[in-house]
Amino acid sequence: MLFEDECMVRAYQSLQYTWFPLGQQRKVPTYGQHEGVILFGVLNYETEHVLYRDGERYDTPVLLQFLDAVLKSYPNGKIVMILDNSRIHHAEQVQAYLQKHTRLYFVSLPKCSPELSLVEGLWKWIKSDVVHNVFYKKFYHIRINVAAFMKSVNDNPLEVVNRLCIRM
Repeated sequence: MLFEDECMVRAYQSLQYTWFPLGQQRKVPTYGQHEGVILFGVLNYETEHVLYRDGERYDTPVLLQFLDAVLKSYPNGKIVMILDNSRIHHAEQVQAYLQKHTRLYFVSLPKCSPELSLVEGLWKWIKSDVVHNVFYKKFYHIRINVAAFMKSVNDNPLEVVNRLCIRM
């Protein structure tokens, strides 16, 4: 069973849960560009392993490439993928892909229920640890830090269980 979702990480940084003296708001520089990266990810509920890919677009062809990566990473047996009701998940090309790849089965969560998706917690965690209150001089540094974060997550599955899975 895999929980799937997508997340946008923007190049402009955000302030989040930070302390500063009264009247002296903390400032984080930015280079003023609206670059971003889309993260596609699945969390395996059984192994706590996270498979992700990043891209610059959020469209059907990129999602289908990610689904190919999922099928390649899980070469045997049926795959039940729990995901939200995003329009992209119901696109004609995606439905045709599911008919061709019968090992993959989508289960849609109820509308407006992100709290039921474990991957939503992962996105919140990554933004907290990698993006909030930090300035990266180059956008690719964000990608490097996202990769390091994901490696750390996959190297410490017990932390994933404690942080994301225990609430289910």
